[in-house]
Amino acid sequence: MTKKEYTMDQMRETAKKMRRTIIQMSHDSRASHLGSALSCVDILVALYWGVANIDKTNVTLPSRDRIILSKGHAVAALYAALAFRGIIDNSLLNTFCRPGSILEEHPGPESPKGVEAATGSLGHGLSLGAGMALAGKIQGHNYNVYVLGSDGECNEGSVWEAAMMSAGQNLGRLCVIIDYNRWQATGRSREITAIEPFVAKWKSFGWNCTEVDGHDIEALTAALSHTKKPEGKPVALIAHTVKGKGVSFMEDDNNWHYRIPDASELEQALKELEM
Repeated sequence: MTKKEYTMDQMRETAKKMRRTIIQMSHDSRASHLGSALSCVDILVALYWGVANIDKTNVTLPSRDRIILSKGHAVAALYAALAFRGIIDNSLLNTFCRPGSILEEHPGPESPKGVEAATGSLGHGLSLGAGMALAGKIQGHNYNVYVLGSDGECNEGSVWEAAMMSAGQNLGRLCVIIDYNRWQATGRSREITAIEPFVAKWKSFGWNCTEVDGHDIEALTAALSHTKKPEGKPVALIAHTVKGKGVSFMEDDNNWHYRIPDASELEQALKELEM
């Protein structure tokens, strides 16, 4: 089944399956950052099943769209997306964070096919995406670049340097999607830095900026489909999300930035996500 043949119901079902898989991966590997991974699942589904031009049989084609997970600590969600999309073998997920595995807790230089960049340090993804978009523009390619970042990541000055350069170079095929779950490692994003007015900030840096429900796959797909412009302003999509989305006792609870579900919590979470 090709990307365009998926219905919205099938995409929503895929998101639910991915959440089950991600929670199981966290439990089995004793790896954290579960809440951050769960909040961006619907965005990844909209990208990989609804918008991005990627041939799963050849993910290194020069004409492919690029998807960069800038919030690298949420990589369990990316690995799950790659497996469900058929880009990597599903059995690889069982090796997540195990000794010698290429599925590291942050995407590294030995990452599997489909991972565009190592993004363990926050604030680098948009710079990488801007470079790829500029290269495509110079070389006359028509691919689009999507960078999935986070609100906490916008503490980094490198994000805003890349934002200025991207607007200055009219990188109209560059889109950053901010997973705006309003949390970062130690507290609410607004309590750490003066992030608001967030939309106005992106607009003032020369970007087209829109807001969307980050868990509405249909709305996400529509918003992302409108970003493909060869010239003009880059696009910032502020996706309002809930950390730990999909599991009642994890939602909007920042303890799940570091916590790992025990056996009873795993059972309860999987039950809530039953198909």
